[in-house]
Amino acid sequence: MIVVTGATGNVGRALVGRLVAGGHAVRALTRDPERAGLPDKAEVVKYRPDDQAGLFEGATGLFLYVQGAGGRMPELLDAARTAGVRHVVLLSSGIIEEGADETHPIHVMHATAERQIRDSGLAWTFLRPNAFATNALQWAPQIRAGNTVHGVFAGMLTAPIHEDDIAAVAERALLDDGHQGAAHRLTGPAATSNTDQIAAIGRAVGRDLTFVEVEPEEAAPLFPGTPPEFLQGLLKTFAATVGVPPEITTTVEDVTGSPARTFGQWADDHAADFRS
Repeated sequence: MIVVTGATGNVGRALVGRLVAGGHAVRALTRDPERAGLPDKAEVVKYRPDDQAGLFEGATGLFLYVQGAGGRMPELLDAARTAGVRHVVLLSSGIIEEGADETHPIHVMHATAERQIRDSGLAWTFLRPNAFATNALQWAPQIRAGNTVHGVFAGMLTAPIHEDDIAAVAERALLDDGHQGAAHRLTGPAATSNTDQIAAIGRAVGRDLTFVEVEPEEAAPLFPGTPPEFLQGLLKTFAATVGVPPEITTTVEDVTGSPARTFGQWADDHAADFRS
């Protein structure tokens, strides 16, 4: 039995689908089981951060999403260990690296989670992806409404990774030996700018799209719901990538045997998300 937190998130959902397709027992934790829309063969359980008894009964592996812990990471880890879970795979962040700004809120959140897991006594594997291809979904409302997309830093360079490639690495880390104690850095296979990404989405939906750059100080409306302290950290991170070649790893292929998918492939997979 493998327990998946954040089971309705992009990576969690893809992982649940992979595990079920492989015939593995999966317990998917979500705050709203009725609306989860997960595979029938998954055991879908309501996650209550203040009542974790029984969530991990019979499980040996745990896929953990930081925010999926509901602010109760130590309690969750203790409950998992007590129930017999032996190995936790954490969806961490590529921001955790030597020389990083350790005051950055995203760094603090994930570094704290990694430390708590190391201290828990559980075997662990950390997945540290850089840019997610799904970040491009922030442009979906604009693309559904027209052919012009407003955003920050047209020339920022990333190597976006397909969420299913992250799930594929998580699957292997949970099922195969040799990943305990590893911190896997994950990226897509090639550098793309924001302008490149908009063009790729345009090809996927059959339209000519144009990216219009917005000044950072005017960017808040483009990130609704993002706390100001997080937004400033994000914008600082984005600015540092303009014209700078991103880290590109071969970890997806090394672990899974299949190369990481391009952003164009991701756009083709998600074309329906951008159509009105």
